[in-house]
Amino acid sequence: MFVFSNIKCTMMLSLQTRSPSFSLLFSPFKHYSPLFKSKPRFSTIRMSSSQSVVEHVVLVKVKDGTEPSKVSAMVNAMNSLASIDGVLQLTAGPLLRNGPTTAFTHMLHSRYHSKDHLQAYNVHPSHLAAVTGFLFPVCEDIMVVDWVGAKTTLNPSATGSGLRVRFLKLKGGGGDDHDEIKVKDEVLSVVRGMKEGVGELSYGENFSPERAKGFSIASLSIFPGRKELESVNLEEGLVKVGEHVEDAIVVDYVVP
Repeated sequence: MFVFSNIKCTMMLSLQTRSPSFSLLFSPFKHYSPLFKSKPRFSTIRMSSSQSVVEHVVLVKVKDGTEPSKVSAMVNAMNSLASIDGVLQLTAGPLLRNGPTTAFTHMLHSRYHSKDHLQAYNVHPSHLAAVTGFLFPVCEDIMVVDWVGAKTTLNPSATGSGLRVRFLKLKGGGGDDHDEIKVKDEVLSVVRGMKEGVGELSYGENFSPERAKGFSIASLSIFPGRKELESVNLEEGLVKVGEHVEDAIVVDYVVP
């Protein structure tokens, strides 16, 4: 079994609204504890300029004891951001389940044609209002990971779809020296080959390191439904990269 490390750090939330860039900056956080009728062939989509999309995943831990009405208002505010120009797909809601060291309670996943479209979303007044007015007041912990992945034939925002998100933190910090690049390429190769029987896969290297708490490799598996998602163990495939991974976050989500 793949063993997850238990990281204990402190967290700081700060929102910067300078133009032209916007960023959510967080110091390392204190822990990760609690946010088909047919069987289609698994498909790993090859990335190209015409097939790639930008994946944006936000994991949130809601403060214990938060009034349910405030949690619902936060989720509704996040889902309303799907109407922003440039957003291809967006869904937000409570997690179905997570790994043994993961405490997040909610997730937002959205897609964009390009990094510029994601940047436009980040600075959009509706996004800023939702984050400052609804998300931050109920949030104890948060992390954000962005990567360039692959388009899939399954819609990750379709009601009832099952999503599995994996974030990997590599040993040695995932830097740019030769050995670390070699390890990163090896891990990406293993992630690419994680064929879980059903679903489709988008994967890549995080390009927002300041918001990802040291996690550098991300993947999103999309399943037609909850049944197919739950049929695959949360730690499936991770043992193959265990020697190179310091920590891993795995969460499951069903689109409401």
